[in-house]
Amino acid sequence: MGEFSITHWIILGGIFLLFFGAKRIPEVGASLGKGFKEFKRGLSDIGNAASEDDAARPRALPPENKPPKRLVE
Repeated sequence: MGEFSITHWIILGGIFLLFFGAKRIPEVGASLGKGFKEFKRGLSDIGNAASEDDAARPRALPPENKPPKRLVE
């Protein structure tokens, strides 16, 4: 299996043209663009929520230079 040549792209374009029709191809492209945009927005929302959770979580204080307490004597 090699790389796609111009012939492969022309064949794929012809298949899309037959499958969707000339009038529907711009609609399909717009729908794909909107889908990618929503996907990217969802990923950034997840990233923002995760960073907000990290900011709201209290940080652990560094241990002091005291010996550990013995639980059993």
